[in-house]
Amino acid sequence: MSLRSPLGRVLGSGSANDGTEHWWAQRVTAVALLILGLWFLISLLQLDNFTHATVSAWLGHPFSGVMMLLLCLTIAWHSYLGVQVVLEDYVHGPLIKVVSLLISRFAHAFLAIAAVLAILKVSLGGSL
Repeated sequence: MSLRSPLGRVLGSGSANDGTEHWWAQRVTAVALLILGLWFLISLLQLDNFTHATVSAWLGHPFSGVMMLLLCLTIAWHSYLGVQVVLEDYVHGPLIKVVSLLISRFAHAFLAIAAVLAILKVSLGGSL
């Protein structure tokens, strides 16, 4: 039998606000995706056609290239946050959960880097 109170036993066991930062990050990236997605849709609707030359010229403008980079990085981050929540909630084995989270992190990082390199290559005219 312990002489500690119930509050004393749970103090230091972790924060009740542990998911707040994650929750806010998901909401902020969702709002950013709304804005960036609208920009992307409007930009595509303004193009005359979707040939390689037209899209490369559009992406060659600094503003379009930067916005595409932001869109791709935000998509990757938002996707990672969502997949992380699903894995933490529905994968119950501790080992498979850790492995799944690591694979998810590496896959999202790989896709984000690949997108950045592809956008830079097209926007810089293939000189990368």
